Amino acid sequence: MAHIYIALVDTPGFFAALIRGFLKQRYIHVVIASDAELKEAYSVGRRNPAIPILAGFEKEDKDRILHTFPSAFYRICELECTDTQKQGIMGRLKEDYQRRFRIHYAVLGLPFILLNIPFFIRDQYTCSSYITRVLQENGIRISEKHFSLVTPKDFYEYGKMRIIFEGELSEIAGGSSDYKPEGAAAYE
Repeated sequence: MAHIYIALVDTPGFFAALIRGFLKQRYIHVVIASDAELKEAYSVGRRNPAIPILAGFEKEDKDRILHTFPSAFYRICELECTDTQKQGIMGRLKEDYQRRFRIHYAVLGLPFILLNIPFFIRDQYTCSSYITRVLQENGIRISEKHFSLVTPKDFYEYGKMRIIFEGELSEIAGGSSDYKPEGAAAYE
């Protein structure tokens, strides 16, 4: 068996506070990674952590995020998958990273989530809808909902992930030797 890693993220800010209020939970952003240390992690979110308006598909940069949000709080979860599923997921992420400037944050889709109406505009996603779609394409279902309606709360409530870390980003950024994910699988 292999593993992929899902990070649920709490960052400060006005937009994040609105989402937190709607979801009624701490974690409002979802990141997918190949490793527990989030060295190779991707999401649909801010292209620059300091500028909330410019958003799309990006490779996460822990140091830039830490600089902008020193109190960012993370919950990292391990999700079991097959080697084939992990290869498919990581292949899709790398492929999409090559065309990252064509993938945008689905601002127009947010009212549809509130109304519980599935929507899809080509190459436009929320953080959770993108990851859900990639997982579904590889045989992993986080929710029975249409991928466009999945929110970070669905990841938070998904029972098949094991929490391996919960704490501030500063504990894992910069390759700190103090960061040891609880029982995380050795590299696959």
